[in-house]
Amino acid sequence: MQFEIPENEKEQARHPHEIFLINLITNHILIFIALLGMAGTYPLLMLVTPSISLCTLLYLLYRARRSLTQDAWFVKCHWQISAHRSRLFITMLVIMGVAVGAVLLISDGDLKPQHYAFGAIGILPTMLTTLVLIVMESDAMHQARLGKLPEGIVRQFSNPDAIRVDTE
Repeated sequence: MQFEIPENEKEQARHPHEIFLINLITNHILIFIALLGMAGTYPLLMLVTPSISLCTLLYLLYRARRSLTQDAWFVKCHWQISAHRSRLFITMLVIMGVAVGAVLLISDGDLKPQHYAFGAIGILPTMLTTLVLIVMESDAMHQARLGKLPEGIVRQFSNPDAIRVDTE
């Protein structure tokens, strides 16, 4: 659904999606790949990526909660979209952590090739979720730029004063 939204609110509505995308692209792809090369020597460096990510995701959840009382309707709705996706991604990070932790527990610190395979199986869903969320957040940022919201979020946070401009 497309609405008549002032430009400054459209700009503010893009912020949660920009923050989420920066986390996904910069942290989970670029920094992760850079740290992967040093993981053999300094394995604890691999905790940098999920640590930065959890801080960013917790900020998004905190800010989305604040937006319920202080932001304009359109901006609030986009913060809630980003918060929902943040919860999903936190869940995926926890699942990945449990899978990697289980592999480390089973191996007793003596990692063999089959342990790496099981670890990779635990990491794969998080990698796929990251790629899907990059596409979804890019689309949400584009929708914010156009003044659009998904129908479900409009039902959840209804606003009788909102002026629809689409012809559906």
